Amino acid sequence: MPQMPFSYVDERFADIQMLRYQLKGFHLLGLRQKQLVYYLSQATLYGRDITFDQYGKYNLVIRKTLEAIYVNKKEKDHSEQFQQLTTYLKRLWFSNGIHHHYGCMKFTPGFSPDYLLHEMMEVGDEALPLLQGQTVKRLFDEIRPVIFNPEILAKRVNKEQGVDLILTSACHFYEGVTQQEVETFYQAKKNTRTTEQPSWGLNSTLVKENGELKEQTWMANGKYGEAIRHIVFWLEKAVEVAENEQQKNVIEKLIRYYNTGDLRDFDDYSIEWVNDKASHVDFINGFIEVYGDPLALKGTWEGIVEYVDEKATLRTKTISDNAQWFEDNSPVDPRFKKKCVKGVSASVICAAMLGGEEYPASAIGINLPNAEWIRERYGSKSVTIGNLTEAYNQAAKGSGMRQEFVVDEKIMEMLDMYDDACDDLHTDLHECLGHGSGQLLPDTNPDALKEYASTIEEARADLFALYYIADDKLVQLKLLPNDTAYQAQYYSYMLNGLMTQLTRITLGHSIEEAHMRNRALIAYWTLRHSDGNVEWVRKDGKTYVKIHDYAKLRTSFAVLLKEIQRIKSEGDYEAARSLVEKYAVRVDKALHEEVLQRFEKLNLAPYKGFINPVLIPVTDSMGEIVDVKVDYTEKYDEQMLRYSREYGTL
Repeated sequence: MPQMPFSYVDERFADIQMLRYQLKGFHLLGLRQKQLVYYLSQATLYGRDITFDQYGKYNLVIRKTLEAIYVNKKEKDHSEQFQQLTTYLKRLWFSNGIHHHYGCMKFTPGFSPDYLLHEMMEVGDEALPLLQGQTVKRLFDEIRPVIFNPEILAKRVNKEQGVDLILTSACHFYEGVTQQEVETFYQAKKNTRTTEQPSWGLNSTLVKENGELKEQTWMANGKYGEAIRHIVFWLEKAVEVAENEQQKNVIEKLIRYYNTGDLRDFDDYSIEWVNDKASHVDFINGFIEVYGDPLALKGTWEGIVEYVDEKATLRTKTISDNAQWFEDNSPVDPRFKKKCVKGVSASVICAAMLGGEEYPASAIGINLPNAEWIRERYGSKSVTIGNLTEAYNQAAKGSGMRQEFVVDEKIMEMLDMYDDACDDLHTDLHECLGHGSGQLLPDTNPDALKEYASTIEEARADLFALYYIADDKLVQLKLLPNDTAYQAQYYSYMLNGLMTQLTRITLGHSIEEAHMRNRALIAYWTLRHSDGNVEWVRKDGKTYVKIHDYAKLRTSFAVLLKEIQRIKSEGDYEAARSLVEKYAVRVDKALHEEVLQRFEKLNLAPYKGFINPVLIPVTDSMGEIVDVKVDYTEKYDEQMLRYSREYGTL
């Protein structure tokens, strides 16, 4: 069958635009490398059900129910109710559950309870996820309030002040426990005599049984065991085609961790992964990021398979080779600087497969591991995901956003010339150096910032990147063409933090997501402390952002970076709370209304995510893989239904 011309932009629904990403250079990989990518991709896709369950207790049963109805009625029901159910299901697939992937608020269904019950009855018992002895009506009675009552499990991750963040969050990391019980339980596990200890709680569900707190560990013979055993199977296949002994050791240590559930084994794996700097193919697979937990303790399952973009990596290598210079010249207090930066490596990579928390919406840059003591002693590894960034940039062309929100033609010309390159460089600096910079004081508790930790950390990395993107050093290193190109990043960042990211928030809601809070914190703090250097201007009845002196703006970023690093290094919870709550949460309603009205006229989707390519193994008569082909024609619903059939384990 002839291959269709590649298009970055695909299906659109609700507030989401689906994109495709290309596996450029994949055909140039060797056979063993292609086999490795395929096996690691299989391991990545088998974690999908884990993420769904972690995001909410009822996500899997609701997904399976709606999928059964969708398959049964797709070709024969053209009613408005079915179209609304279809949209709800597509949003559920995209968000790995019934809450918005960014805003965390529960979706409002456009179909009725009566319609849902009628369709469930029509589908019948065999196609529905019924427990033994459960009737269709009883299943409906279980999921009805979860879907239709806006007060039940209203927010996946709640960070509102003055409430129990565990009891008011719908994420499924805890059952029957309070915030105080969680904090006390994990504080008791910490050994105050050493900083080199595991990330307690990272891979377990904390429950209360007969009045006693217990952890249900996520491991091959524990919770999520069926999915993890499939992951381990494909990791064992990957061991057989590893590129080198170090990579083989990395995969074997990950397998051991999945089998034991011991977080010390996870630390061993993380150290080996950081030390693997020679492999062309790499991956992330496991319970990693803690954004999905209001207390930033539990790791949501995620997976990504990648291979190096050699040409683009020259840029990040230049940055990492100069890591000590950047650390030494940072404007932060010398007490918080690393005297010897260790193990910083950075690459631009092509994503080959996304899974779990990284799919369908994905980060464009990653810096791991998260454990502070590992980062300080062994270093970190950063990636900028070049083919995803390219897809975003291609989709944004001709959108009209700049014409609508940028203050004048001169700024638009500057953005057209430099913004894409500066965005890439900002991501590199953020991931490669920002997250890896600085150090905690010896007696600082790494978890001291609690619910504000993620926002403060992202702000720290962003400010580091913003400060240095304007430095003459980047021109000397030939990473920027001249000493004014950075201004494109300064303008687009401030515009986004002050205005355009509001397109992603429902009118009347606060800012919830950590990265959005980080950008708002930086932008609004700077606006209010710039002595008029950054200001609002009105033109033709519309609001715009104006920057008068970009060098002065850099000074403002330096002041805030110094304070944010102090907060992190000293574990100053009250200062973190004050900054975030004052600058990063609340939204000016009048400005928000204006931004949404202007954005609506552009007919754009504020959120974007990805359809994975299909990796097709080509086998010989003995069943051995002799090649791996890439296909880009699978539709969004086809992919989601296939994943549920082929990789559904829970």
